[in-house]
This record gives sequence, C-alpha cells and structure tokens, in this order.
Amino acid sequence: MSNTSSLKELLARLGPVRGIDRVPSGSPVALTLTLGGKLADLKTVSAALALAKRHLPMLRGKRAMEALLETGRAYVLVPMVEDVAALTAELATHGVAATVLPDGPADVRAIRQQLGLTQEQFALRFGLDVAALRNWEAGRREPDTATRSYLRVIQRAPAQVEAALWTG
Repeated sequence: MSNTSSLKELLARLGPVRGIDRVPSGSPVALTLTLGGKLADLKTVSAALALAKRHLPMLRGKRAMEALLETGRAYVLVPMVEDVAALTAELATHGVAATVLPDGPADVRAIRQQLGLTQEQFALRFGLDVAALRNWEAGRREPDTATRSYLRVIQRAPAQVEAALWTG
C-alpha cells in the first residue's frame, strides 16, 4: 500500500477527531514542511495530529501531508504555536522537517545600501514609490506583507527582479 493511499485511508477511518489535547495559547506561525528523511520514516497521521494540536483543522493538516507526499513541500499557517522549537522537534520525530517562513520587518535601507543605490534610484529601479520608501527607512511606516516579500526577493536576486520588470 502506498504512503498516499494509507494516509487517506487512515484519516478516513479516524473520523471526527475529538480527543486532541490542544495547546492553550500561542502565536500564529507560517511553516514550510519538507520530508525530514526517508519516505518510509514519514508518519503523516501523527504529523497531522501534531499540527491539529496547535489548532490547525485536521482537514488542512491532511491536505498539507498530501501536498508533502505529492510535491515534497507544503506550506501551512499554524494558528497557535506555543513554542516553535517544540513543534519543529515534534514534527521531526514524525519525519517532517519544518522551517519558519520569514515574516519579520525588512531592513529597506540595508537592502538599498547593499546595492549602492540612492532612495530615488532604488525606487525607480524596482517600481516602488519613493515617498513610501522614505517612510519605511525613517521608521514612520512598515512595508505590508507583500512588499516585505518583494524586498526579500530584491535582496536575494536584484538582477533577476530588474530583468523581470524591465524586459519585455
């Protein structure tokens, strides 16, 4: 029996999960899940239950495990993580490697200076509003989530971002 079909069968047999000892408090954490070793060591139901313990609905946990089996990677927003290290360690015992997706503040000035550009040059080169850029650097405002992601891409691959924006 394949790992994918066994997951579907096991979860179907479980029915409604009522007895999960959920954590009482915590913060949301976005994770990337990958295979932590050999496929044979993957315990999909146990991993889904570990996520459900942190208030992720079982259906989403099941879908995350299916995505992990199909593509080798899954992304989940776990609603209530009491301790990231504890969750990561628990998932590792079930054959799942978990990495926290970055979501902290972006150091816009450092990214711009790393490229050796003025505020105006940086804004023009990457299609940003120069006034917004000045506000971010002065600490008057924070970039939104999508802009923080865009800034991380600029930091890691500025030439590719520029090529994508300006060739056409």
